[in-house]
Amino acid sequence: MAEELVVQLAFFLMTLAMFFAVLKYPKQALTKFRTKNRNRTTVQSSHHLAQASNLLERTRSIHRKAQSLAHAKNALAEAEKVVSLSPRDPAAHIIKALALDLMDRQTSALRSLDLALSPPCAKSLSRGERGDALVKRAELKLAMNRKRRVDSAVDDLIEAVRLCDGDAGSRALCLLGQCYEWKGLMESTRENCEKALSMEPGSFVARQGLGRSGS
Repeated sequence: MAEELVVQLAFFLMTLAMFFAVLKYPKQALTKFRTKNRNRTTVQSSHHLAQASNLLERTRSIHRKAQSLAHAKNALAEAEKVVSLSPRDPAAHIIKALALDLMDRQTSALRSLDLALSPPCAKSLSRGERGDALVKRAELKLAMNRKRRVDSAVDDLIEAVRLCDGDAGSRALCLLGQCYEWKGLMESTRENCEKALSMEPGSFVARQGLGRSGS
């Protein structure tokens, strides 16, 4: 009787071990598959992002409108591939916005920058990258409808000034000063242009702003 109990217990333990092994194996296999798939997606995203960046860079060195537009369209296509693979990659949305802007599609460009600066994406941006994106978004808002969007642009630029330094900070301050000029706040215009000049003494835009503010 005792021997039968021992055999039954051994069989039960073996069955239990096999059961847990069966449960564990698919999880391990799924984890490996997910890791492998994630790595493959990262490599593909990086490749398309590099292609998009290179194409966008070429548009700056080409003076022929048709050829520049073709590169912008190709950059957009590459950026959209990254978005489909990694929808929370802010760089893809920013490059997409820049390409759309070159194609005179400002509304779509603004939408892409909104996505890049939304909480799920923006946390991946450095301070400088976020500041640059805010300045670009402010520029688009002002280009589309200065009168209606100037206050929203000011909010973006105030935050950009906090995040940026050097040339980028000076650019943000100059544009912020221009916004205040449009609002009739000449003292604020002067203050921001002076700050811009302290960052970039050779800034022609800042000096022009100071001149218009009566300084």
